[in-house]
Amino acid sequence: MAKPIIRVTNVTKQFSDVRALDNLSLEIEPGIIYGLIGPNGAGKTTLVRLLATLITPTSGSIEVAGLDVVRQANEVRKIIGLAGQYAAVDEFLTGRETLEMVGTLYHLSKKVVRERAVELLEQFSLADAADRPAKTYSGGMHRRLDLAASLMIKPKVMFLDEPTTGLDPRTRRELWEVIRGLARDGTTVLLTTQYLDEADTLTDYITLIDHGQIAAQGTPSDLKRTLGADLIEIRFTPKDAAAGRRVLAGIDEEHLIEDVIAGTFRLPASEGSKTFLHVAQAFEKAAIEPEEISLHRPSLDDVFLAMTGEPKTEGKGE
Repeated sequence: MAKPIIRVTNVTKQFSDVRALDNLSLEIEPGIIYGLIGPNGAGKTTLVRLLATLITPTSGSIEVAGLDVVRQANEVRKIIGLAGQYAAVDEFLTGRETLEMVGTLYHLSKKVVRERAVELLEQFSLADAADRPAKTYSGGMHRRLDLAASLMIKPKVMFLDEPTTGLDPRTRRELWEVIRGLARDGTTVLLTTQYLDEADTLTDYITLIDHGQIAAQGTPSDLKRTLGADLIEIRFTPKDAAAGRRVLAGIDEEHLIEDVIAGTFRLPASEGSKTFLHVAQAFEKAAIEPEEISLHRPSLDDVFLAMTGEPKTEGKGE
């Protein structure tokens, strides 16, 4: 196993009376796309900010490429890239000027700055708009420009904090290809996302954080296997929801998963279609007709709902 490029050891981050991270430890192998998922306020953005040297831990230690993020923060900043949740782009600069400004701040030579800007504008399909002010760019173009700017130094490690939020499906997929390209070129990518299909499609390994602690870890396939059996998913009309829940609780209350936002219930089908038939017969006996009922393999959504607890109040770090 390769030496970890990121090592987080017993890290706690306290903001006033909110503990954003609670004695968290993890290691990340080089050259992979590492997914970080969890509810809002779970500590994902706090961890990214710690790794990127923007804040310091209350206790514990963090190393990026063997460098301590507190004692060697300047050295760490020379080898990392960061694209936050919102594109940090000056509306009055052109795309080319934005990239050249970032390269200059990194003290790259004028020749390297010009060549790297041209290369990135082409790579991110921004060459035709290179000399237009960023205020004329679409949301997707802003995100691509922000990501391009973070790649001016060809970082060893790239932190992407929900980079596809708000993008249309086509632009999201284009950005996925860029992220895959980074990993192919040897950059380690840490990606936080609220889109579980994105985590399932892109990442090599996932850590699920809840209440500042690790709730689960593994490859996407491993995490889905933790739920074992197929799942029955049921949706009721509002008038039948309470009665329907009582029926399901009578069958297996311990393993019943309720998604309040989606208005659905999930129940493990330990015996596959036989369990499905048993549930259907219970509804028929209770004179309840579900709006939808289906049998399917567990997804990352199911893992997320099964492994995370009640929402917490978001701390300042998030």
